[in-house]
Amino acid sequence: MEEATTEAAETVQHDNPVTTELVEAILAAVEAGDKERLLELLEPLHEADVADLLEQLGRNERRALIALWGVELDGATLSELEEGVRDEIVAELPDEVLAAAVQDLETDDIVYLTEDMEEPQKERILRALDDADRVAVEQLLQHDEYSAGRLMQREVVAAPQHWTVGDAIDFMRAEEWLPDSFYDLIIVDAGMHPIGIVSLGRLMGSSRRTPLREIMHDDFRIFRVDQPQEDVAYDFNKYHLISAPVVESGGRLVGVITIDDAMEVLEDEAEEDMRLLAGVGDEELSDGVAEIAKGRFIWLSVNLLTAILASAVISLFTSTIEAIVALAVLMPIVASMGGNAGTQTLTVAVRALATRSLTAKNVGRFVGREGLVGLINGVGFAILIGVLSGLYFADLLLGIVIATAMVGNMVVAAFAGVLIPLALEKAGADPALASGTFVTTITDVFGFFAFLGLAAALLT
Repeated sequence: MEEATTEAAETVQHDNPVTTELVEAILAAVEAGDKERLLELLEPLHEADVADLLEQLGRNERRALIALWGVELDGATLSELEEGVRDEIVAELPDEVLAAAVQDLETDDIVYLTEDMEEPQKERILRALDDADRVAVEQLLQHDEYSAGRLMQREVVAAPQHWTVGDAIDFMRAEEWLPDSFYDLIIVDAGMHPIGIVSLGRLMGSSRRTPLREIMHDDFRIFRVDQPQEDVAYDFNKYHLISAPVVESGGRLVGVITIDDAMEVLEDEAEEDMRLLAGVGDEELSDGVAEIAKGRFIWLSVNLLTAILASAVISLFTSTIEAIVALAVLMPIVASMGGNAGTQTLTVAVRALATRSLTAKNVGRFVGREGLVGLINGVGFAILIGVLSGLYFADLLLGIVIATAMVGNMVVAAFAGVLIPLALEKAGADPALASGTFVTTITDVFGFFAFLGLAAALLT
């Protein structure tokens, strides 16, 4: 029992290696200038964990750690850092340390590392590469930023179809340039056009005399260099791909995309949708106060305008509110319930659009379903709040008014949550962009107008 508990504790420690105690120990080693102790603490950590550690530290603490760490810094750690911290560290690194850090990175990782950098920093990294890698990276950077060409790596393990399994194995054992991780052997014809793939598992499970053309799969997906990376990630997820070749316009093999890069695109897209729905842009934990405040100010300004619009609706019924004070107490309930219901539908709709589950064929069914859900929930909550309001204020008609407004606003919220992102996508904009603001505005304006309008008509 005690052994099991110890193993569980070790598992938890492995899952969360960057503990408060570890951070404090590392800072103590840095403060004491004890490089041996620092290396001892950092050595067991994965590159992503080291990046996590660096992101948690303040700027001065990071500088001191990097200065003591010196040439031990790994290029893989740089590629794991968020952009703001990465640019800051690269700017501080001596050229020889930067060169040592990026030499062993694959071309797609170097592209990811450099693509958003300012030109002077980008040039420093390119200068640190050998001639072949520098040319490969420069060619990749010429492709559109969000294309398959920018996402791929140039290190491709390919073989002609007349080879046997033994030929392929001998080739891979002899070559030193092979990427650290690859999953398939791409079979090509004389013109370097992909005609099939052989998984490494099938390759190693076949006899050396077996011709590659006999074990290759000819049913595989190929991407063009100009295809959007969202399409690539979608296909990887849908068809459970591990890797896929990339070809130029003439069909010639120029690179390969692996699952880790495709899944990173999916993660970035999901995070981008979440940020856009919240109106927080690209901000990172390492960003400064002024930068964050400036980015949020724009969206808050838009929200202010929508709030003024809702207030303008309320101002039309000032005399009604003055005559029946209970309306001021109940107004926020109608608006809040509509806003929350709209956000629920909006989240589902935006995600369905992002995963391409919502199409022209099923959009009518989806809109109808969400409208029905809004109606059912609206009726349920209308009965609840109508009864409570009628009893609390001893006014049955007031309960009917808020119940009716609640049903209407919940249905409107459901339709708005679907139709607004659909309209934005139709217009060529990101469905997550400003959708939340529009939905909230519609539910607030309609909710206030319906509730106060009914109250003015029936209660005064």
